[in-house]
Amino acid sequence: MGASTGGARGGYQRRNARRRSSAGVMSDINVTPLVDVMLVLLIVFMVAAPLMTAGVPIQLPKTDAKPLTSQVEPLVVSIKPDGSVYLMKTAMTLDELKTKLLALYGTDPEKEIRVRGDIAATYGPIAEVLGAISGAGFKKIGLETEIRTAEPQN
Repeated sequence: MGASTGGARGGYQRRNARRRSSAGVMSDINVTPLVDVMLVLLIVFMVAAPLMTAGVPIQLPKTDAKPLTSQVEPLVVSIKPDGSVYLMKTAMTLDELKTKLLALYGTDPEKEIRVRGDIAATYGPIAEVLGAISGAGFKKIGLETEIRTAEPQN
């Protein structure tokens, strides 16, 4: 009897040792790499966000209008002082703009479009662009301006 008890105890210890070694594997999630990656992404997006604005450099007129807030990024059509037209950052003619807008309207008729006309641009090209946007069927059209800041009194 004593021999069988010792053997059972030895077998029990071996099984228990195997259980301990398999139970030694951590089942907790290590969040340190996740936090590191998220911090790097945060820094990248903080640096890149100012560069992701509508890329055509123009001088917008200043008004007292309140800024528009939108859940989704709108399409941006820019008009430079020389009358050249850009859809986002791509230069195009008015006919190309009409064709592109008709195609875009078919995919998303509720898409918002913002028109950025340079302060030195004449009314003609801006009116033609507004007509092309309206002719394509878009209903949500906004004119983008800069907010007027209070000038100091003398």
